[in-house]
Amino acid sequence: MLSAKDFFTLQEQEAIVCAIRNAEMQTSGEVRVHIEDTCPITALDRAAAVFATLQLHKTQQRNGVLFYISVQDHQFAVLGDAGINHIVPPDFWENIKNEVLLHFKQGKFVEGLVAGITAAGDQLHRFFPYHHNDTNELPDEISFGADLPNK
Repeated sequence: MLSAKDFFTLQEQEAIVCAIRNAEMQTSGEVRVHIEDTCPITALDRAAAVFATLQLHKTQQRNGVLFYISVQDHQFAVLGDAGINHIVPPDFWENIKNEVLLHFKQGKFVEGLVAGITAAGDQLHRFFPYHHNDTNELPDEISFGADLPNK
C-alpha cells in the first residue's frame, strides 16, 4: 500500500500546491491539504483535529479551509473555519465535497483536489475577496500524517 507521502508524485504535489496558490490569489482565504495513511476516527473529526494542529483557526478572518485525505481508509473531508461557515450557504461545503468526490470515484485524485480547491477559491472570492495587501498566513505545502501527532 502506498503511504501518504507516496500517494502523489512530486509533480502531482506541485499541481496541488499550484492550485492552492491560484485559489489564494482569488481570496484572502487560506487553503491547506493534509494527507494521512489511516484515520483512527471519522474523517470529519480527524479533519477538525488536524485543522487545530495546523492552526487554521488562527487566520485573521477565520477563513481557513482544510482538505483532508486518509489514503488507506479511503476517507475524505473538507472543513472551513467559523468565519466562512458564518456567511456561506448551508450547502457550501457539501457542494465542494461532491465536486471532489466526483473525481475521486473515478480514481482521479489530483484532479479532484484541484477541482475542489479551485471551486473553494472561486466561491470564497465572493465572501473573502483577495486584496493587494493580503499576506499568505499559512504555508501552501501539503502536510502529511507523519508530520503531525495522530491525536
